[in-house]
Amino acid sequence: MNSWNLLASLPHYDFLRTNPHLGSRICYLTLSGSRAYGTDVETSDTDIRGVALERPEEIYGGKSFEQVEERATDTVIYSLRKFVSLCKACNPNVIEMLGTKPEHVYYANDIGKLLREHVDLFLSKRAYVTFTGYATAQLRRIQNALCHDGSTPVEQEEHIKKSLESMMRKMQEQYEMQGGSVMFSIGKAADAEQEEILTSIHIDGVPLRKFLELNNDITNMLRNYGKLNKRNKRKDVPHLRKHAMHLVRLYLTGIDILKGNGVHTYREKELPLLRGIRSGDVTMAEIFERVDGYEKAIEEAYRDSPLPDNPDEEAIDAFLVDIYRKHL
Repeated sequence: MNSWNLLASLPHYDFLRTNPHLGSRICYLTLSGSRAYGTDVETSDTDIRGVALERPEEIYGGKSFEQVEERATDTVIYSLRKFVSLCKACNPNVIEMLGTKPEHVYYANDIGKLLREHVDLFLSKRAYVTFTGYATAQLRRIQNALCHDGSTPVEQEEHIKKSLESMMRKMQEQYEMQGGSVMFSIGKAADAEQEEILTSIHIDGVPLRKFLELNNDITNMLRNYGKLNKRNKRKDVPHLRKHAMHLVRLYLTGIDILKGNGVHTYREKELPLLRGIRSGDVTMAEIFERVDGYEKAIEEAYRDSPLPDNPDEEAIDAFLVDIYRKHL
């Protein structure tokens, strides 16, 4: 686990040694992306993610440091505090850093090893919202591209409606909307010439800020459909299949976590399926059929999950304080 010096000696990775936030302050470096999942192809990039211990002035003083991002090498290194915060939220892109294969870890000092050993400290039922949320985003990219490929305006609206309904199921839990509902249908509004998505809203006792957050999320989702329509054309099939692969991978990883099986970033058992999706050996129809099954499976895993509703904030704070005391 100590190959980061070799990595840092490569010309494009000089910043690992020279950046004032990194160097000897790096405590964890691991492979990420397709190579970490086992779904890489010949043209796949080498993505690296890591964690660095903040300097004293960034912990006790007025300076701040959250992350270093080097786009040329697709490297992101988070401050320890931000990393722990994202892990508490069960952010899929971050929590998977603690579930990579040992041979995919470039470097881990005492802090890095502690983070990997205490991954269970961060796991909770929040994984349901985060993993299904990320999966839904991938699904919308695929649906949006397909629904603009020769479909009628009504069929396009139906695709958007289904995405909105899926989105609302997640949001009702995320925003704790126990006092109402937001429903969608296809029809004609008064004096309208064509059918469109209609909304029926009944909400009681939901805080205004949560309602505005919900409204903003729906607005962004509809705006993204317009943006994705310009990008996701039939000629971009390889990218759509990559989205489909990640969609399935997110469900599989989320189900594992919610069942109490830990974080398994490298999907060894499902590699034939994931690679088949990416290569085109698995049809879109089969992918959508599988996704329907995964949606039900992750909901069941959530209902029966042995994990707590939320991570133990006090235990995580004590864990973080103990690290700072020992290493500052």
